[in-house]
Amino acid sequence: MPTAEDSTASTKALVLADTHLMAGGLERMPAEVWKLAEAADLVLHAGDITAQEVLEALAERAPIHAVLGNNDHDLVDALPTELMLDLSGVRVAMIHDSGPTAGRGRRMTRRFPATDVVVFGHSHQPVCEQADDGPLLLNPGSPTQRRRQPVHTVGWLELADGAVVRADIVEVGPLASRGTREPGF
Repeated sequence: MPTAEDSTASTKALVLADTHLMAGGLERMPAEVWKLAEAADLVLHAGDITAQEVLEALAERAPIHAVLGNNDHDLVDALPTELMLDLSGVRVAMIHDSGPTAGRGRRMTRRFPATDVVVFGHSHQPVCEQADDGPLLLNPGSPTQRRRQPVHTVGWLELADGAVVRADIVEVGPLASRGTREPGF
């Protein structure tokens, strides 16, 4: 299994944010998320986890890297606000809140120069887009709180040899399109 510092192996990553699960609430996580975590080499969580129990349940399935979200009051001493990783030669930055939509690409490029991918959350709005002359911006949405979105979502990254091989938003939960191909299977 590749590690965060392994620059030659390929890496399959489940990308999560905004799970907002309280202690004792793991049954609210869609079953597909647990399956994807088991198929992944690692999990990236961009904050608003809200309970240590969520981190532990994910870590039972794959190694996890996570950052602090604005609702992670009980995890303040356990998680960083930003994280930089080298995954299969791809430089990945993680932060919870990337700020307003307008100017996001330029702002993230300035904040994380020489980064290939920026993983973020906070808005619950899935985003998978290449910033102009900057990194791939990936917000997986939320697997548990749709807010204004039609379905619950997560992200999936496949990295190899210093490149992003695949980056997808994956629908999960009862409202997911049944024709959607699940990655890793």
